[in-house]
Amino acid sequence: MTSTPSYWYEGRCPQTGDLLRLPRTALVEAIAGDLMQQLARDEIYNREGKMYGVLLVELPTGERQILKAFSGLLNGCSVIEGWVPSIPGRDEVAKEEARTLAELEAIKQEIITLQQLPARQQYETLSYEFEQQWQQMSDGHRHCKHQRHQKRQLFNQQLTQEALTNALEQLDAESRHQGIERRRFKAKQNAALQPLQELITAANREIQELKQRRKGLSRQLQRQMHAAYSLMNFLGQSLSLQQLMPGSSMPTGTGDCCAPKLLHYAAQHQLTPIAMAEFWWGKSSETQDKVQGQFYGACVERCQPLMGFLLSGLKSRPPALVTTSDQGLNLPIIYQDQWLIAVDKPPGLLSVPGRHHHSQDSVLSRWHYLYPDDEEIMTVHRLDQETSGILLLARVRETHRQLSRQFQKRQVHKVYEAILSGSVSKDQGVIELPLWGNPQHRPHQQVNWQHGKPSVTRFRVMDTKGDYSRIEFIPLTGRTHQIRVHAADRRGLGITILGDKLYGCSAPTNRLHLHARELTFEHPQLKQTIHLIAKTPF
Repeated sequence: MTSTPSYWYEGRCPQTGDLLRLPRTALVEAIAGDLMQQLARDEIYNREGKMYGVLLVELPTGERQILKAFSGLLNGCSVIEGWVPSIPGRDEVAKEEARTLAELEAIKQEIITLQQLPARQQYETLSYEFEQQWQQMSDGHRHCKHQRHQKRQLFNQQLTQEALTNALEQLDAESRHQGIERRRFKAKQNAALQPLQELITAANREIQELKQRRKGLSRQLQRQMHAAYSLMNFLGQSLSLQQLMPGSSMPTGTGDCCAPKLLHYAAQHQLTPIAMAEFWWGKSSETQDKVQGQFYGACVERCQPLMGFLLSGLKSRPPALVTTSDQGLNLPIIYQDQWLIAVDKPPGLLSVPGRHHHSQDSVLSRWHYLYPDDEEIMTVHRLDQETSGILLLARVRETHRQLSRQFQKRQVHKVYEAILSGSVSKDQGVIELPLWGNPQHRPHQQVNWQHGKPSVTRFRVMDTKGDYSRIEFIPLTGRTHQIRVHAADRRGLGITILGDKLYGCSAPTNRLHLHARELTFEHPQLKQTIHLIAKTPF
């Protein structure tokens, strides 16, 4: 079984600077597929989601062997028969690790309890009720105000002197009464919501303190582990993680991923790597957002900085030519010229790096890593991590500025395609619901008539099959999660996008079924209309 590698594990040798590469081939993917079938048959591997890896190696005798590894611990164990063991050093800190993990779990449960505080649901329910009452009262007051305006015009034409004065004073009194009614309503609303808000604020403050404490404990444990962990390469050199990444703030889990485990074990036992593959198996958390059975490359922060050292001693290979569909990047290029690039972003990948260590892998960071000459490249807009489709990047700052202005002025035409987990009653229409991001519940967006920003989406039903609807969305504004909220909210379509766990979809699926299908804009330099299309993958 031979074919072009679908991905390269690569890094530069610290001594020579040569680029060293290890492929992920169709053969090793097939081997990984066999392992997936084994995992599916045993409940022990389905209790928690994690990365698994296989490494095809050649023995000194010329025979081939398959090594397999899991990331971190598997059901609390670091050593399981048939699997590559952890990198040396874990046993030295095992006792401290167990104590810290127990404390971290206790903190996690405290946070969950605070996040599920009954006052949160009470506040949400009351806020909605007050919002409806306020809307109803405001509508009534506007109607009365319009009537008073008409009466004033009529009185000024028909009444004189004292009769006119009395009539106008009566209308003014009615206006003042309604102003008092509004102030009393606000006071009643504040009296009901403020105590709940204080409880929620106190809980949020406690959550932040617990998170800071959790972060401190994690960092302390990681420092101990990084000083103890020792890696070997194919030159026979051994260095600790602290020596390999001096002065850097290593993210949690560095040294525990499959690739370092497998390569260290192969080097330690004089085995020659041929090909390697890593994949996710089990449930995915909201922060990880991985797809079961999907292959992934070396993570940018934890594994990539170690690759050059770990592969040292292997025969160097020349770097691959940059093509318009570099599979190693997993970023198919739809359009490119000297000023800009458009890629078809896969689901599960951030547009730009996040604020935390675990959220550094992104379109932008991958591009910067593989093509460092594109120093000025920036994303012109963003797609949600779970959303696939067209993402525009500018290679020149002036181009970025000009394209950004087109987005701001709503001169860019965007078309999305989605599958909703239900049947839509209308064939087409427009949704206008103001959106507001609650700072205490990020990244969740919600409809809010008082604080929300205007948000408008056109929709059209493309097809309906069983309990699912295929919808074309055209956002006329560009708010965060706009299409997702307009679909899910009962005042919009009232049906969540398939796979949108954040907004309540419970249907089993492997991704968010939302795709940025088309993008039309004017090229700032060529002065031509560019119309891009990325085929919908679902």
